[in-house]
Amino acid sequence: MHVLILGGTTEARRLAQAVCDARPEWRVTTSLAGRVARPLLPVGEVRTGGFGGADGLARALRELHVDALIDATHPFAGTISFHAATAATEAHVPLLALRRPGWVPTEGDNWHRVASLEDAATSLPALGRRAFLTVGRQGVPAFASVDDVFFLVRAVDPPEPPLPGHTQVLLSRGPFTLEDERALLQEHQIDVLVTKDAGGSATSAKLVAAREAGIPVIVVERPPVLASVQRVGSVAEVMDWLGQLSPWGSPRTESGGV
Repeated sequence: MHVLILGGTTEARRLAQAVCDARPEWRVTTSLAGRVARPLLPVGEVRTGGFGGADGLARALRELHVDALIDATHPFAGTISFHAATAATEAHVPLLALRRPGWVPTEGDNWHRVASLEDAATSLPALGRRAFLTVGRQGVPAFASVDDVFFLVRAVDPPEPPLPGHTQVLLSRGPFTLEDERALLQEHQIDVLVTKDAGGSATSAKLVAAREAGIPVIVVERPPVLASVQRVGSVAEVMDWLGQLSPWGSPRTESGGV
């Protein structure tokens, strides 16, 4: 059985490890977009670069004899998710989307939800003058026209131009501790946080630090997901799904874990 994982996320790496551990006889390939210079590589086979749209992905599914396609990309990778749905239908390959749950505000949070990065840039000046921007390097140009705000931009790789006029770039990869996030907000006198609703625990400490400091948070909502695509929120659920596809039963360890 050949499982193709559209990856680049922590969940994708955990899934590749789980399948390889439980079914070493299966072929597991993870596809990475190639947008990160030094990505954390999963176990199994790895390919880097795009497929050439939905048609290219459908062709790859047939040529690689893929039996199951898992879309475990970032919640904001809308284009590849749409291509995956189209290609899976065309190539008649079962598709499952693995999406980490989004963040949920708790008591004390001061969240301002917006539909896009452009909306975030528009609403930002009314909420603060020193912004901690954590929207990924490709999202920074959406704030280039905001001249009266200082931006502390955190990203894994250097952000793409154009950049805001008052920008300091911090290159770092999560996970981040609460203690570190508290210190960062204080050191840079941050008075507003801007982030995407990425979900997960690797970067959620910044939300707690912002709540403690009484800092408003602009949260960019996730793009819509095709209703026709089945979604799950955990690696264990993907493993159960794969087990239903496989004639050899559920790919689980003897203890029942993944």
